[in-house]
Amino acid sequence: MSKMKELIVFVGPMGAGKTTIGKILAKELCFQFFDSDKEIEKRTGANIPWIFDVEGEAGFRNRESAVISELSELKNIVLATGGGAMMRPENRDSVTRKGFVIYLNTSVDQQFHRTHKDKNRPLLQGDKDAFLILSELYELRDPIYRSVADLVIDTDKKALKNIVKDIIQAMSQNESSIDNVKE
Repeated sequence: MSKMKELIVFVGPMGAGKTTIGKILAKELCFQFFDSDKEIEKRTGANIPWIFDVEGEAGFRNRESAVISELSELKNIVLATGGGAMMRPENRDSVTRKGFVIYLNTSVDQQFHRTHKDKNRPLLQGDKDAFLILSELYELRDPIYRSVADLVIDTDKKALKNIVKDIIQAMSQNESSIDNVKE
């Protein structure tokens, strides 16, 4: 496997399947899997909503940047990042410098379906219109996800095993084109 693929990073909106698909891909590749949000919770002993409440979004984002910077130095891992992680230039730099970045794109309808009842999504809590928030976040973040992505995969109405198969196939095609350029 080429150096470029020793770190595989999933980016995309909440509810796109970054953690679920990331775990399956890591198992297929015999890589270790990390979810940046779960890593933050493990290190702090607190859940994400609590960190948002106590430290605010800025405090959470600082923790997130530190975790992404550290994890992006590891090899043979698959990393699922939080939906807002790519809004910070330092996070974009960390993942694009060494990683093969996969944007899991999904419709706002699908995001809403998968997330609207999830109490661990601080940006969707309270008396807010979750669909409107997801729509606004998608509009803001989609161009950024696309700008860092080596591969864009649409996940709506696709079976998980087919998504993983498409990713592995695209990565091997990408590796072949890199090898051809070197020769």
